[in-house]
Amino acid sequence: MSHSVSPALGDESFADMFEQTTLETPEIKEGSIVKGTVVDIIGDYAVVDVGLKAEGQVPLREFREEDESVEGGLTEPMVNIGDEVEVLLETAEDQNGLVILSKEKARKRKVWDEISKAVEHDGLVTGTITARVKGGLAVVLAGGVKAFLPGSQVDLRPVRNLDAFIAQDFEFKIIKFNKKRGNIVLSRRVLLEAERAEMKEETLGKLQEGQIVEGVVKNLTDYGAFIDLGGIDGLLHITDMSWGRVNHPSELFQVGDKVQVKVLKFNTDSERVSLGLKQITPDPWINAEEKYIPGTVVQGKVVSIKDYGAFIELEEGIEGLVHVSEMSWTRQIKNPKQILKIGDEVKAVVLDIDVSQNRISLGMKQLEENPYEKVVEKYPPGTVVQGIIRNIADFGVFVELEPGIDGLVHITDLSWTQRVRHPSELFKKGDEVQAMVLNIDNSGEKPKISLGIKQLQQDPWDRIPYDYPIGKIIEVKILKLAEFGAFAEIEPGIEGLVHISEITDERIEDPAQVLEPGQVQRAEVIQMDAAERRIGLSIKSARRQDELADAQGFQNASQAGATLGDLMSDKLRQATSGKD
Repeated sequence: MSHSVSPALGDESFADMFEQTTLETPEIKEGSIVKGTVVDIIGDYAVVDVGLKAEGQVPLREFREEDESVEGGLTEPMVNIGDEVEVLLETAEDQNGLVILSKEKARKRKVWDEISKAVEHDGLVTGTITARVKGGLAVVLAGGVKAFLPGSQVDLRPVRNLDAFIAQDFEFKIIKFNKKRGNIVLSRRVLLEAERAEMKEETLGKLQEGQIVEGVVKNLTDYGAFIDLGGIDGLLHITDMSWGRVNHPSELFQVGDKVQVKVLKFNTDSERVSLGLKQITPDPWINAEEKYIPGTVVQGKVVSIKDYGAFIELEEGIEGLVHVSEMSWTRQIKNPKQILKIGDEVKAVVLDIDVSQNRISLGMKQLEENPYEKVVEKYPPGTVVQGIIRNIADFGVFVELEPGIDGLVHITDLSWTQRVRHPSELFKKGDEVQAMVLNIDNSGEKPKISLGIKQLQQDPWDRIPYDYPIGKIIEVKILKLAEFGAFAEIEPGIEGLVHISEITDERIEDPAQVLEPGQVQRAEVIQMDAAERRIGLSIKSARRQDELADAQGFQNASQAGATLGDLMSDKLRQATSGKD
């Protein structure tokens, strides 16, 4: 499209005007960005005059702008006649004499020029993270230029969830740039490091021990939390978080929480900072001795259970231990978990307190009546009791008189007469037995009750010396043989010893030469020791006495006129009756 020139030019001729315009208009080169004016809109094109012999045409689509809120992502062309626009002069005159212009290429050229300028002057660019790609994130810079943000350059620390950065706008530093290939690599980490270094210098300049500062929880570990104080991190150890029990820092904090802490230690050389949270509040143990006097009934929550007891939190920072032995008077509790669980609210009595060690001893059973206090009154010595054998040991049997109260029958108090090698020879667990209370030792916390079973009967040894005086001849049963003699039963449970020298007048090497178990023999009591419960017997002495008695009987019968036949008849009767 051409424009008509007005004939009214005053004194100047058209040639003069053209020459002046040519001199004043700078040379327009192909490939450069020039300014032009929209002089007409024809169809899908805008006609732009850039000061050449002919105008150029620019497609209207190049005047559209990106807008995510619009369907398709592009707005309607925004251009009017008279608008001044920047375009790229691709060709000043093609084979058809037309001027080829491009607004889109001019825009891109201008964007790349600005990016190049930012690189040259160490400047920053702004962009929007649009998607996650292999190795990092895709970024669109101003003007629609695409760039790449490596995962290692996103933040100061490795980021696990890169998707959280999508659709966010940030400033970036260009660390790699190739205009020909259209390759741009960005870094956000460089900016953060510079910002952190500046903050660190400022923080170090004012940080002091004892100072209360505000920070942000940056990271959590099993042993504590790292707090960002502003360019420098401090460690808040788990033991300095609370006067109370903290199993893991996550019970109190989350990453990103703001927290006020106290600077405990600060080493300017190593730049290490130790922080404390509990130190902001008073130590609860300061007045604990006045508050938790022994005998005081307290209430708390079970916070930890061990094999040896349970820890009860009385208030934040103060715990007491209920030892397993202080949980019940009568129940045998092997593990506190039998009766308690974490979180239970319980009452207890303060038994002892040691502020220097931050320890309080508690008792639960003290809230109940002590059943042992009435044991002496209920079971005085001489009382006959009945119970179940709860346990059998080498040294005796334990008899349960009532729940939690046992008595011991020692092995020596099981029988007056039997030689008991092990209580299991006479009893088994669960047997119900009667016994007599012999003694109660009440010196300890739990009284020890001594019982006896044999005491329910009279001691046969009280009468043995009278029933079997020395010199008395009795019938005994051979029980067992030994190298030194034979043990013979005098009556059930009462034994005597026939020494090898008291078996026969002849010398023998082994009692088995003349005796065997089960035989019935006549023996004379030759020794009696009631204190040691020993009886000595003599078979040969009894035989002599019998022979002497027989001879005496023969002599008496002869003197009375008895015949030899009468004497023989008497002997025969005795042999038949089994008394000889």
